[in-house]
Amino acid sequence: MSNLALVTGATSGIGRAFAERLAGDGYDLVLVGRRRERLEEFAAAHTGVEVRSVAADLSTGEGIDTVARICAAEPLTLLVNNAGVAHYMPLADLPADLARELVDVKVLAPILLTRAAVAGMQERGRGAIINVAGMIAFSGPAPHSQLPRRAVYAGALAHLVAMSQTLSAELEGTGVQVEVVCPGVVATEFHERQGLDLSAVPRMSAEDVVTAALRGLQLGEVVCAPGVEDASLLDAVFRAELAAFGAQSPELATRYRAG
Repeated sequence: MSNLALVTGATSGIGRAFAERLAGDGYDLVLVGRRRERLEEFAAAHTGVEVRSVAADLSTGEGIDTVARICAAEPLTLLVNNAGVAHYMPLADLPADLARELVDVKVLAPILLTRAAVAGMQERGRGAIINVAGMIAFSGPAPHSQLPRRAVYAGALAHLVAMSQTLSAELEGTGVQVEVVCPGVVATEFHERQGLDLSAVPRMSAEDVVTAALRGLQLGEVVCAPGVEDASLLDAVFRAELAAFGAQSPELATRYRAG
């Protein structure tokens, strides 16, 4: 049985690295991106597998619906929700159209593409969904001195973590895996497009991120943090979250009662 992967944001960075790796592994590909010429260049250079190029903008309803129809119709083995935009700035400075674009690309698109793909995967009893987030998802408790300011971006990535964990539990026993990948700073065009020069900052390669993600699936990880050596740190975070979740009561906590 042949393997078919759909990768969003496939024209550069982590998405391009996923496409390269999967093509090398013999996957047929549906590659989604805004820049048609880059998609067609990739297809022309990878004639050993079938590559379908889909030029679509996932910040638009039309773009999301176009790709969702493909996710529902094609027998996908793997869906990689990688497309992203950053828009790093304080919330008060973030223009409404950029806030909408960020949420559409990083929240709404993964929800609707996953929803479209998962039913078929369940019916076939096999498949995997990889959501690309980032370690910024865990940066919420950081102090005021933490830069750059990125409340909406951090919130969008945190959503991907929680959604992936919960969906993984929903799909237990179906043969469908869910993983969220949380790299740190990665050497791609991503930050340059935001006007940020990170050339002096140590950065992981996109290829290493892909290696971690695919190995993490083999290991059964739901949250993959490619740059975190001590995985028990992540386990401690999740145990603490569950402890707080389980400690709730219908009684008002003492600290909120009038003295």
